[in-house]
Amino acid sequence: MKTAEVKHINPKRMRRLINKQIAGSGIGTKAQQVLKLQREQGKQKRKERLHEKREHEKMLQFEMRQEKRKEKHRGH
Repeated sequence: MKTAEVKHINPKRMRRLINKQIAGSGIGTKAQQVLKLQREQGKQKRKERLHEKREHEKMLQFEMRQEKRKEKHRGH
């Protein structure tokens, strides 16, 4: 058996790995991380509210179309 082989890593690959680790750590201070998290949560809530609003508007439009169809069949 061979003792403790040192495996050579391509410099470009090593640089990519280092950059990936640095990017993964995120913003430096805890306060900045909390602010970022709050912004992300607010963004998600806005997205959900907008989705619900659109669904509600679609439902109202559908109901109006159905009502209009019923009135057309009723006659004068």
